[in-house]
Amino acid sequence: MSRVSRIPNLGGAKAFVLHRPHPTVAAIMRQLTAIGLEATECWPELPPEALAADFVFFDVDFGFDEQFPWRPGEAPMPLIALIGSEAPGRIEWALSHKADAQLLKPIGNAGVYSALLIARQSFGARRRLADEIAALQARVAERQTIVRAVAALTTQGVDDDRAYAQLRSLAMSWQISMEEAARRVVAMTRPDEREGDDHSHLA
Repeated sequence: MSRVSRIPNLGGAKAFVLHRPHPTVAAIMRQLTAIGLEATECWPELPPEALAADFVFFDVDFGFDEQFPWRPGEAPMPLIALIGSEAPGRIEWALSHKADAQLLKPIGNAGVYSALLIARQSFGARRRLADEIAALQARVAERQTIVRAVAALTTQGVDDDRAYAQLRSLAMSWQISMEEAARRVVAMTRPDEREGDDHSHLA
Protein backbone atom coordinates (compact mmCIF):
# COMPACT_ATOMS: atom_id res chain seq x y z
CA MET A 1 0.00 0.00 0.00
CA SER A 2 1.50 3.29 -1.11
CA ARG A 3 1.76 6.23 1.26
CA VAL A 4 -0.09 9.41 0.37
CA SER A 5 2.18 12.43 0.45
CA ARG A 6 1.22 15.10 2.96
CA ILE A 7 3.28 17.72 1.13
CA PRO A 8 0.85 20.08 -0.63
CA ASN A 9 1.09 20.71 -4.35
CA LEU A 10 2.05 24.35 -4.82
CA GLY A 11 1.65 24.36 -8.60
CA GLY A 12 -0.56 27.23 -9.74
CA ALA A 13 -0.22 29.20 -6.49
CA LYS A 14 0.44 32.92 -6.80
CA ALA A 15 3.40 34.62 -5.17
CA PHE A 16 4.51 38.25 -5.07
CA VAL A 17 8.12 39.21 -4.42
CA LEU A 18 8.27 42.66 -2.85
CA HIS A 19 11.92 43.54 -3.25
CA ARG A 20 13.95 46.24 -4.97
CA PRO A 21 15.69 45.15 -8.21
CA HIS A 22 18.43 42.77 -7.08
CA PRO A 23 19.98 39.38 -7.93
CA THR A 24 17.98 38.05 -4.96
CA VAL A 25 14.77 38.61 -6.90
CA ALA A 26 16.05 36.73 -9.95
CA ALA A 27 17.08 33.77 -7.78
CA ILE A 28 13.67 33.61 -6.11
CA MET A 29 11.79 33.99 -9.38
CA ARG A 30 13.75 31.11 -10.94
CA GLN A 31 12.91 28.81 -8.05
CA LEU A 32 9.26 29.83 -7.94
CA THR A 33 8.87 29.20 -11.66
CA ALA A 34 10.53 25.80 -11.35
CA ILE A 35 8.17 24.84 -8.52
CA GLY A 36 5.19 25.87 -10.66
CA LEU A 37 4.06 29.09 -9.01
CA GLU A 38 2.85 32.20 -10.82
CA ALA A 39 5.37 34.75 -9.58
CA THR A 40 5.25 38.54 -9.80
CA GLU A 41 7.97 40.92 -8.70
CA CYS A 42 7.11 44.41 -7.49
CA TRP A 43 8.61 47.44 -5.77
CA PRO A 44 8.17 49.70 -3.83
CA GLU A 45 4.71 48.49 -2.81
CA LEU A 46 2.31 45.63 -3.37
CA PRO A 47 -0.34 46.12 -6.07
CA PRO A 48 -4.03 45.63 -5.16
CA GLU A 49 -4.11 42.21 -6.83
CA ALA A 50 -1.59 40.98 -4.26
CA LEU A 51 -4.49 40.67 -1.81
CA ALA A 52 -5.42 37.47 -3.68
CA ALA A 53 -1.88 36.06 -3.51
CA ASP A 54 -1.05 32.77 -1.84
CA PHE A 55 2.40 33.95 -0.67
CA VAL A 56 4.28 37.22 -0.33
CA PHE A 57 8.05 37.53 -0.05
CA PHE A 58 9.18 40.87 1.36
CA ASP A 59 12.49 42.66 1.79
CA VAL A 60 13.35 43.24 5.44
CA ASP A 61 16.35 45.47 4.76
CA PHE A 62 14.47 48.30 3.03
CA GLY A 63 10.86 47.44 3.84
CA PHE A 64 8.34 49.78 5.47
CA ASP A 65 4.76 49.50 6.70
CA GLU A 66 3.19 51.57 3.91
CA GLN A 67 4.19 48.94 1.35
CA PHE A 68 1.42 46.64 2.55
CA PRO A 69 -2.35 47.11 2.04
CA TRP A 70 -2.96 45.76 5.55
CA ARG A 71 -1.89 46.60 9.09
CA PRO A 72 1.25 44.98 10.54
CA GLY A 73 0.55 41.42 11.60
CA GLU A 74 -2.72 41.14 9.66
CA ALA A 75 -1.57 39.73 6.33
CA PRO A 76 -4.22 37.50 4.72
CA MET A 77 -1.59 35.11 3.38
CA PRO A 78 1.75 33.58 4.49
CA LEU A 79 4.68 36.02 4.51
CA ILE A 80 8.30 35.11 3.89
CA ALA A 81 10.93 37.56 5.12
CA LEU A 82 14.04 38.14 3.01
CA ILE A 83 16.78 39.07 5.46
CA GLY A 84 20.15 40.51 4.59
CA SER A 85 20.95 42.76 7.51
CA GLU A 86 20.51 41.34 11.01
CA ALA A 87 20.24 44.79 12.56
CA PRO A 88 17.92 44.52 15.61
CA GLY A 89 15.61 47.24 14.32
CA ARG A 90 15.10 45.45 11.02
CA ILE A 91 14.48 42.10 12.70
CA GLU A 92 12.00 43.72 15.07
CA TRP A 93 10.18 45.25 12.12
CA ALA A 94 9.97 41.86 10.39
CA LEU A 95 8.60 40.31 13.58
CA SER A 96 5.92 43.02 13.77
CA HIS A 97 4.60 41.72 10.45
CA LYS A 98 4.52 38.14 11.78
CA ALA A 99 6.61 36.61 9.01
CA ASP A 100 5.83 32.90 8.74
CA ALA A 101 9.23 31.90 7.33
CA GLN A 102 12.50 33.52 6.36
CA LEU A 103 15.27 33.31 3.83
CA LEU A 104 18.74 34.70 4.44
CA LYS A 105 20.36 36.62 1.61
CA PRO A 106 22.21 36.03 -0.61
CA ILE A 107 19.85 33.40 -1.99
CA GLY A 108 21.26 30.63 -4.13
CA ASN A 109 19.54 27.88 -6.07
CA ALA A 110 17.62 26.30 -3.18
CA GLY A 111 15.60 27.18 -0.10
CA VAL A 112 12.45 28.70 -1.57
CA TYR A 113 10.44 25.46 -1.66
CA SER A 114 11.03 24.66 2.01
CA ALA A 115 10.30 28.28 2.95
CA LEU A 116 6.96 28.07 1.12
CA LEU A 117 5.97 24.88 2.94
CA ILE A 118 7.04 26.18 6.35
CA ALA A 119 5.27 29.50 5.78
CA ARG A 120 2.03 27.81 4.74
CA GLN A 121 2.04 25.50 7.77
CA SER A 122 2.96 28.28 10.19
CA PHE A 123 0.30 30.60 8.77
CA GLY A 124 -2.35 27.89 8.96
CA ALA A 125 -1.49 27.06 12.56
CA ARG A 126 -1.56 30.74 13.52
CA ARG A 127 -4.94 31.19 11.84
CA ARG A 128 -6.40 28.14 13.58
CA LEU A 129 -5.14 29.38 16.94
CA ALA A 130 -6.64 32.82 16.33
CA ASP A 131 -9.99 31.23 15.39
CA GLU A 132 -9.95 29.09 18.53
CA ILE A 133 -9.19 32.11 20.72
CA ALA A 134 -11.98 34.11 19.06
CA ALA A 135 -14.42 31.23 19.60
CA LEU A 136 -13.44 30.92 23.27
CA GLN A 137 -13.80 34.67 23.77
CA ALA A 138 -17.25 34.53 22.18
CA ARG A 139 -18.27 31.66 24.47
CA VAL A 140 -17.05 33.57 27.53
CA ALA A 141 -18.98 36.65 26.42
CA GLU A 142 -22.12 34.56 25.89
CA ARG A 143 -21.83 33.00 29.34
CA GLN A 144 -21.37 36.43 30.89
CA THR A 145 -24.52 37.58 29.11
CA ILE A 146 -26.45 34.59 30.50
CA VAL A 147 -25.19 35.41 34.00
CA ARG A 148 -26.31 39.03 33.59
CA ALA A 149 -29.73 37.92 32.32
CA VAL A 150 -30.19 35.53 35.27
CA ALA A 151 -29.14 38.32 37.65
CA ALA A 152 -31.68 40.64 36.04
CA LEU A 153 -34.44 38.07 36.44
CA THR A 154 -33.59 37.39 40.08
CA THR A 155 -34.40 41.03 40.89
CA GLN A 156 -38.03 40.05 40.36
CA GLY A 157 -38.03 37.98 43.54
CA VAL A 158 -36.96 34.60 42.21
CA ASP A 159 -33.85 32.60 43.03
CA ASP A 160 -31.08 31.76 40.59
CA ASP A 161 -32.44 28.34 39.64
CA ARG A 162 -35.90 29.69 38.89
CA ALA A 163 -34.41 32.64 37.02
CA TYR A 164 -32.35 30.26 34.85
CA ALA A 165 -35.43 28.11 34.22
CA GLN A 166 -37.37 31.23 33.27
CA LEU A 167 -34.64 32.24 30.83
CA ARG A 168 -34.70 28.79 29.27
CA SER A 169 -38.51 28.97 29.00
CA LEU A 170 -38.24 32.37 27.31
CA ALA A 171 -35.76 30.99 24.80
CA MET A 172 -38.09 28.12 23.97
CA SER A 173 -41.15 30.33 23.63
CA TRP A 174 -39.25 32.81 21.44
CA GLN A 175 -37.71 29.89 19.50
CA ILE A 176 -34.18 31.24 19.85
CA SER A 177 -30.98 30.16 21.57
CA MET A 178 -30.33 30.72 25.27
CA GLU A 179 -27.62 33.21 24.40
CA GLU A 180 -29.92 35.26 22.18
CA ALA A 181 -32.67 35.15 24.82
CA ALA A 182 -30.15 36.35 27.41
CA ARG A 183 -29.17 39.26 25.16
CA ARG A 184 -32.83 40.22 24.81
CA VAL A 185 -33.44 40.03 28.54
CA VAL A 186 -30.36 42.13 29.29
CA ALA A 187 -31.42 44.72 26.71
CA MET A 188 -34.96 44.86 28.10
CA THR A 189 -33.87 45.17 31.72
CA ARG A 190 -31.21 47.84 31.43
CA PRO A 191 -32.12 50.59 33.90
CA ASP A 192 -31.29 53.38 31.49
CA GLU A 193 -33.51 51.88 28.79
CA ARG A 194 -36.37 50.45 30.85
CA GLU A 195 -36.41 52.72 33.88
CA GLY A 196 -39.52 52.23 35.95
CA ASP A 197 -40.52 49.08 34.06
CA ASP A 198 -41.83 46.26 36.28
CA HIS A 199 -40.58 43.67 33.70
CA SER A 200 -44.02 42.12 33.51
CA HIS A 201 -43.40 41.43 29.82
CA LEU A 202 -40.88 38.75 30.84
CA ALA A 203 -43.34 36.81 32.96
